[in-house]
Amino acid sequence: MPADLQRYAICFTPAPHEALGIVGANWVGRNAFSDAPLEPPMIGGLSLAETSFHTALPRRYGFHGMLKSPFHLADGVSEAMLLSALMHFATRWSPFWLPRREIVRRREILAFAPAVAVPALDELAAAVVSEFDAFRAPLSEAELERRDTGLLSPVQFSNLHRWGEPDVMAAFSFHLPLTGPLNPREMDRMERAVSEFFGPILQEPVEFENIALFVEEEPGAPFCVHSLHPMGALPARKTA
Repeated sequence: MPADLQRYAICFTPAPHEALGIVGANWVGRNAFSDAPLEPPMIGGLSLAETSFHTALPRRYGFHGMLKSPFHLADGVSEAMLLSALMHFATRWSPFWLPRREIVRRREILAFAPAVAVPALDELAAAVVSEFDAFRAPLSEAELERRDTGLLSPVQFSNLHRWGEPDVMAAFSFHLPLTGPLNPREMDRMERAVSEFFGPILQEPVEFENIALFVEEEPGAPFCVHSLHPMGALPARKTA
């Protein structure tokens, strides 16, 4: 696949063997590690068609929390260079725990978000955006227009033109998307369905111990996990 068609994103996603990762993949209907489709869950009050429809957008991206939004590689930058930089970057950051999560209404979608602030996460996300900006090709005028909804705050507008995405730095709010856009009538039903499906897993802490590189092979293709990069110095992790 021509490299100029590929896009990359830097994210958090639970390891495939972890409970949240398994249930999250089942909810969105696709395993982002293997790209294998999964049957939509059976939930009281929702048809399979409804669940499949409302999870179509997160299904394409996989179960994840975005740190750096999708980008094309800049001229003179290769995938191997990006991988090497991300591997070394990850070793400089210690793993930390995400506390219990809650269902939030973020604009028109439902998502998971930590119930309390996680300063280590905000610091990590800001460093990902700034340190990997050199790997990002500048946005085209069409891409800038598409991302400028006309509803951006001054901070978001400045972020878009500086970093290529509005919801970063002071505007960053970590979340794991669960649905596409919902109308007000659908919100309550879908929120009950999410709560029923995930149940007590929402209360369990999750270790943020890897940084994931996702790749979109061509426009419109599903995003898949390219590689997981363990955080922390390797000797320390062996004795943890």
